[in-house]
Amino acid sequence: MTWHASPTRAALPTGDPTTGEVRIPVALYDLDALQAEVPLVLSRTEAEALRDRLDMLLAGTLVPVPTGGLR
Repeated sequence: MTWHASPTRAALPTGDPTTGEVRIPVALYDLDALQAEVPLVLSRTEAEALRDRLDMLLAGTLVPVPTGGLR
């Protein structure tokens, strides 16, 4: 299978100010076929770390690791 996740269209992340939990609605696909829509639930620390990594990727300062195994 070639699964991937994308943010759910027109759905915004939500946060719980008491626990710091962050919920990001995502759509799960197998190729281009929608399989499910589920929330990605992160602690505040995890959400901040994800944001920081994405910022680095978008800024071009982090080299992505290729997938598919070593040869």
